[in-house]
Amino acid sequence: MALKDTLLRIFTWWSGSTVSLEFYTKRRGSFVGTDELGNRYYRAQGPLIDASVGSERRWVIYNGYADASKVPPGWRGWLCHATDVAPSEETYVPREWQKPHEENLTGTVAAYRPRGSQLSYGQRPAATGDYVPWVPGE
Repeated sequence: MALKDTLLRIFTWWSGSTVSLEFYTKRRGSFVGTDELGNRYYRAQGPLIDASVGSERRWVIYNGYADASKVPPGWRGWLCHATDVAPSEETYVPREWQKPHEENLTGTVAAYRPRGSQLSYGQRPAATGDYVPWVPGE
């Protein structure tokens, strides 16, 4: 591993797992499963974190760039303690209304820009003239 890769793993969290997370995962983590995007899911028992979720800590190590929208709905429910059974431990079938993952395009050229936005392409519509500014004392 090159020096650059080592420094990136120590100081950045958005491009994979950090060294401390890898250490914690090897020491306490119990592998639960992977999803279709290659994300790996873990759990560990520890001191009571929150009375509403109990003592089990759950986390994900992303495959590549850390983007929370890359977690499928079944795994999201498990991570948030909405379900006790992980999708890898049951035959999980997504609902018909659950959409497949679509990358977050905010900040890119392909981002959604509605008509009338300053960042949209083409001609902006003319102002309608119905705006009356507030004047103090009137």
